[in-house]
Amino acid sequence: MIRYALTCEHEHGFEAWFSSSDDYDAQAARGLVECPICASKLVRKQIMAPMVAGTKKSAAPDLTPQHRQMMMEAMGQFRQHVEDTFDYVGDTFATEARAIHEGRSEERPIYGEATQKDVQALHQDGVRVAPLPPAPKKKAELN
Repeated sequence: MIRYALTCEHEHGFEAWFSSSDDYDAQAARGLVECPICASKLVRKQIMAPMVAGTKKSAAPDLTPQHRQMMMEAMGQFRQHVEDTFDYVGDTFATEARAIHEGRSEERPIYGEATQKDVQALHQDGVRVAPLPPAPKKKAELN
């Protein structure tokens, strides 16, 4: 098994395990590797130092199950706040975000859906957008 430090196009860092370097390459080529934060499939390996006996341990330990649960709850609360207080604009998000940015539409917080291409274009044009944390899985969807 090999552990890779990965990052998506939005600079979200995460780790993933693969049976081999070839396994990572094959999964990435098939679009199976995606960011757990924003679901972007534009993922790349980060520069990593090999694990060598005698090197110092990382200063940032893995999260405990309690900390992981606390983070998941905080992300769920954030998502719920957005859904409760922002205007949902559906698949017109990119168009509406651009109109607000350019002053052609009322200034207000919005959320909705956009393609990766639309999000990249918004970023390039200076429109500030960010992905929502993923919706929590329903109990019926869990293993």
